[in-house]
Amino acid sequence: MAERSFVEEVKKLRLGAGAVFRGEGILAVTKALLESGVSYVAGYQGAPISHLMDVLADAQDILVEHGIRFENSASEATAAATLAASVNYPLRGAVTFKGPVGVNVASDALANLASGGVTGGALVIVGEDYGEGSSIMQERTHAFAMKSQMWLLDPRPNLPSIVAAVKQGFELSEASHTPVMLMLRIRACHVHGHFTSSANRTASYTPSDALEAPRRDVARIALPPATYLHEQEKVNERWPAALRFIEARGLNEFFAGSDGELGIIVQGGNYNALVRALERLGLADVYGRSTIPLYVMNVAYPVVPAEVTRFCAGKKAVLLVEEGQPNFIEQNLATILRQADLRTETGAPTLTSFAAPRGGAQRPSGGRAGTALHGKDFLAPAGEYTGAEVLKGTRAFLEHYGRIEPEAKSVKAPRVIALTIDKPLSEVVQARPPGFCTGCPERPIFSAMKLVERELGPHHVSADIGCHLFSILPPFHIGNTTMGYGLGTAGASAFNTPSPKRAISMMGDGGFWHNGLTSGIANAVFNRSDNLTIVVDNNYTSATGGQDLLSSKGANPTRSTGHAIEKAVRGVGVDWVRTIRRTYDVAGMRDALREALTSKDKGPKVLIAQSECQLNRQRRIKPLVKAAVARGERVVRERFGVDADTCTGDHSCIRLSGCPSLSIKANPDPLRTDPVATVLDSCVGCGVCGEVSHAAVLCPSFYKARIVSNPSAWDRLAQRLRGGVIGWLQRRDARARARLAF
Repeated sequence: MAERSFVEEVKKLRLGAGAVFRGEGILAVTKALLESGVSYVAGYQGAPISHLMDVLADAQDILVEHGIRFENSASEATAAATLAASVNYPLRGAVTFKGPVGVNVASDALANLASGGVTGGALVIVGEDYGEGSSIMQERTHAFAMKSQMWLLDPRPNLPSIVAAVKQGFELSEASHTPVMLMLRIRACHVHGHFTSSANRTASYTPSDALEAPRRDVARIALPPATYLHEQEKVNERWPAALRFIEARGLNEFFAGSDGELGIIVQGGNYNALVRALERLGLADVYGRSTIPLYVMNVAYPVVPAEVTRFCAGKKAVLLVEEGQPNFIEQNLATILRQADLRTETGAPTLTSFAAPRGGAQRPSGGRAGTALHGKDFLAPAGEYTGAEVLKGTRAFLEHYGRIEPEAKSVKAPRVIALTIDKPLSEVVQARPPGFCTGCPERPIFSAMKLVERELGPHHVSADIGCHLFSILPPFHIGNTTMGYGLGTAGASAFNTPSPKRAISMMGDGGFWHNGLTSGIANAVFNRSDNLTIVVDNNYTSATGGQDLLSSKGANPTRSTGHAIEKAVRGVGVDWVRTIRRTYDVAGMRDALREALTSKDKGPKVLIAQSECQLNRQRRIKPLVKAAVARGERVVRERFGVDADTCTGDHSCIRLSGCPSLSIKANPDPLRTDPVATVLDSCVGCGVCGEVSHAAVLCPSFYKARIVSNPSAWDRLAQRLRGGVIGWLQRRDARARARLAF
């Protein structure tokens, strides 16, 4: 069950030629694929393109109508290998996954694909998970594109540009026989807008046609001596063909301005931030019309030398807005300008600058100054170019060349309200680290691990990518390293040594099916590991939006589910396997962990901890509960609470749980100052707080309440009886207290 359904939105994908399509970037990409006559699409979920996979899944009927095969791939490598269909056949294919880590996983297939080249258009749609909204380490896809000689598109973040980039990507791929990467940043994936749609196209050549008439070209196989020729072909044939296509079709854009001495070169993905900065500086209007000439590189790689020299000719200086580090484009432009021996109209000597110190560009020695290239000298050397960062760097560049007055004197600068803060915000504002959702079934796993830690001492814990990685943060502080998706067990390989203690590895069900079964479990069997792996089986690839996988419990109409992880684990040779079918049983989890860590049995040990992702469960049952209540049916919901009179204020329940629904409130007893624990209304009734308190032998403060909607006659009678008995006991207690008072 995906995080979001696009069933209604995908109806727009049927719009014909001339209709106005309105929606978000992900939907626009899907519509562009349909209009491009794609034959097959594959992909793997990952931010920020998870929704693209969800859209494709919800648009199955439309895809089938056009003979398009959609593969929900087991990994990024699986998806990339699907593009093999475009090597020998005129089939247009697209794959999508997160970058750059997804690109790294797919590197073997992509390198082979780029080496031999393609016949049909091959498009790799990469969700560039970079910047302040990122969920991974900060790297970019640009380096991989350069390394394997794959062309990289970075379109302006608006729907018409994105749609055009998809179509041009297929055409560029076919014109140069090279796979093309389309980079979509986080905000571009979810930007809203409109464009004029074209008719959907059914491919004239289909995978069935290819099966009927197989083709074979040994020269396209990445095998020596062909691989040596592939490298020459990339540089001598494909690259020039790509440059000709990019320039002839105008994939990059030039925006004229009245200022003839300065110019700005910007990656397409940073265009919006730049024009907004220029508007705030009074040098562009709300429609993006700038007085400073702009060269927008919708193709980040390869750089077109003729376009660069044409734009820079006659200019005193240009600013390059290139996000991230290393500054690949800046170095490329500096080389192009030097090789072109570009001179100003007055005949100044050759010009260029690499990263000059802030405050001024390096000048060629001798003679007058030529066209200066600026970039990281005015802009941040690394990191995402947010609106604030681009504004700061652009202002510095324009101030340096006298186009605007220094900020303190500028009348055009936006008004800023100054706040007096004695300390940095990081010292004033409490950090809010990410954590588990309310009722998350993974929380009790780590509560149990903390309880076992009290008995056996701390263990080395090899963490893994997924929601369970939040365990490294407060309140659990569990997890020493993490090395990649599904690599938790492999990350503990070095600790397979004789020792009184065993290492503990974490792995989610998504990572398990991605590559953990082979790289982790099978590897542990082969190398006779004696460590413990905990597989968190919550029924979905929860971290990417709740998509189904092989071991999901629910029936999927287009996929095969219900394949038990335990069977797969035993199938590769693990003998010690335990399955806990309810992780909320903290005491049971604690006992299973203790057994795994103290067992005399040798060999790898796998503990499978099962419970449905609470977030997905709530998405599934809330509509059902709401509908049942509306129909007048009896519905019972469970909630937990804390008896303030009993609570001691120890708060161990919070330290061993960390549930967002657990908080504190003032003590109702005027003689006690310590705040007491309380359960907020966001409680979903999972029971972890009470289970933890019981397993840890903490206190009897927790109680469970049953909320009944549309109660039956028996419910009402029982409530009256309970109320009468409780009321009688309360009155008796009050009379006793009154007698004692006298």
